[in-house]
Amino acid sequence: MHLAFLLIYFILCGISCARNPYRHTNKMQKLQIKRLVKELKTLPSPDSLQAPRFWTGTTNFGLRKPNFVIIHHTAQKSCDQTLRTFILPRTQVSAHYVICKDGTVHHMLNDYFRAWHGGVSLWGNSSDINSASIGIELDNDGFEIFPEPQLNSLLRVLNSLKLKYQIPIDNFLGHADIAPTRKVDPNIFFPWKMLAERGFGNWYDDTSGIFVPPDFDNTTALRIIGYSIKDTTAAIGAFKRHFMQDSIRILNDHDKKVLYLLSEKIKNQ
Repeated sequence: MHLAFLLIYFILCGISCARNPYRHTNKMQKLQIKRLVKELKTLPSPDSLQAPRFWTGTTNFGLRKPNFVIIHHTAQKSCDQTLRTFILPRTQVSAHYVICKDGTVHHMLNDYFRAWHGGVSLWGNSSDINSASIGIELDNDGFEIFPEPQLNSLLRVLNSLKLKYQIPIDNFLGHADIAPTRKVDPNIFFPWKMLAERGFGNWYDDTSGIFVPPDFDNTTALRIIGYSIKDTTAAIGAFKRHFMQDSIRILNDHDKKVLYLLSEKIKNQ
């Protein structure tokens, strides 16, 4: 009788432990999606002084598609901590994907929904990046090398997104690029050159033999690339984190050559 009781106890414990710890928040997400779908189905109300006799809905439409991919580091202690952060309503932050150090990919939100990952941001003429982008968070505290399994999974996700949504090569960016006064992620250890070699992001050619014209303007070049120049020092810092892998907010001669090459490349596209 005692053994039977223990057996039942361990079976129940096993069932309890196997339960999805996110089942409650998953249910909350489904309810929220249901509310949004209901809103999409609502017929538009008349917005003119002379209302039409019949409502006429166009048959020519589709879903809005993302045009940017923004890469972040989590700056947290673990993947599990990040997942918990993104399911708490009070945090008001989220991302479409979270990629753990071991390469596990958590697709937390449908790509067509607007995640809250970019905050107040700007790139070129786009001032509402959240509405036009997919956010990817990499489990990393910002001061460590990104492991190979994690980068391999990232490349697979990026390739899928690029093919599915026809995202331009230049529009694979970091959080620091779009919010240079507030953010540094994915910081100086992120391998942007490797990503660019695989078609995800812009990069520059060999700078040897390059002559920068005397009338070259650094600030204008940063703006051509896409950076907000409201704070030029912050923009230089973001540029150098991305392309030089350092955090010194001063342009040396080599940096200016890179800046010149990139701005000319974009101007001639």
